[in-house]
Amino acid sequence: MTTVLAAVAASLATLVVVLVGLLVARRRRDDPEERLALAMAQMNDRMEAMARELTGAVERAEEEGRRSRTLGELGGSIDLDEVLSRTLEAAGAVPGADAALVSMQGPDGKPLVATLGLSAQEAERQAITGPPDGRQARSISISYRYGDELSNDGDRIHSGIAVPLAGEGGEFGYLTVFSRSPAGSFGEAVLAELEALATRAGPAIDNAKRFREARQLADLDALTNLHNRRYFHETLAREVARAQRYDRKLALIVFDLDDFKEVNDRIGHLAGDSVLADAAERVRDVVRSADIACRVGGDEFAVILPESTLTDADQLYRRIQSAVSTRPIAQVGKLHLSAGVAELRPDDDGTALFERADEALYRAKNAGKDQIVAAG
Repeated sequence: MTTVLAAVAASLATLVVVLVGLLVARRRRDDPEERLALAMAQMNDRMEAMARELTGAVERAEEEGRRSRTLGELGGSIDLDEVLSRTLEAAGAVPGADAALVSMQGPDGKPLVATLGLSAQEAERQAITGPPDGRQARSISISYRYGDELSNDGDRIHSGIAVPLAGEGGEFGYLTVFSRSPAGSFGEAVLAELEALATRAGPAIDNAKRFREARQLADLDALTNLHNRRYFHETLAREVARAQRYDRKLALIVFDLDDFKEVNDRIGHLAGDSVLADAAERVRDVVRSADIACRVGGDEFAVILPESTLTDADQLYRRIQSAVSTRPIAQVGKLHLSAGVAELRPDDDGTALFERADEALYRAKNAGKDQIVAAG
């Protein structure tokens, strides 16, 4: 707002000068009409310039206000996606920035990346790891040069600048902005603005990341590293509600290991736990990234399949069956499994869908095991 008031004061002063000139022109009689026209033209030019200056000052003040609100809101959320979205929004507003990226290491050691204005392919290739000797750098400048036939392609990234993100345990990632302009480059002013954003965003991202990791640990079954029973029922209810609301498909597989009680009786429960862990690992290897695999209890498992039909569920069962049964598991040899599968109906809630799939599982058991039965 200080910028706006200064602009208004300067513009008013200019207007006073113009008006004085106009009065002088009217008093001089050697050529009053010509001087009056000249003074009016000058006044119009000054007024237009004043209007442009005022408009620019207001826009700059509004942008500064939006940025300040975004920075102030960063610490007000522990939802990682929301914090990353706000950080990228603020970074994308930096002068000259056409895209922004936050990169850090996920809990599994794999890169965790959030982007604004970048395609998935571009994001995968923007690996910012810092100096090769492992020392801390204030910033990393990036420049890409292309052949003559590609240099004027407006879709290509030509430059970027990255600053480190730091949390409670030190640096954990980078905040980067990119320009697609062949003449674009980021100077000291942009670097200072990006550093100020990283100083505010780093602790907020770190806190939200730690909260997500803690929540994920609470949602996992300690033995199998699949999602636990509580998470399964909460997620199934949420996915059913979403599918009903948007008229989407949803399928559910419930399966267990055939004759697992006999396995426990023969080798003991401790060794039986090892068998369960091995079988669960094989399940994780074959489910799709969108599928939600859970341990419901004992040797009973379930997989939620969003955007899927009975046919999709049957195909996944075949992959799980092959993964579990083809190779022997130590101490017990080959295992087999039975499954029940159900597809969402218009009148289903999460409980009804689970009960129909579970009932189909028992029908598969009664029909001779080692097979899949669809809920009718």
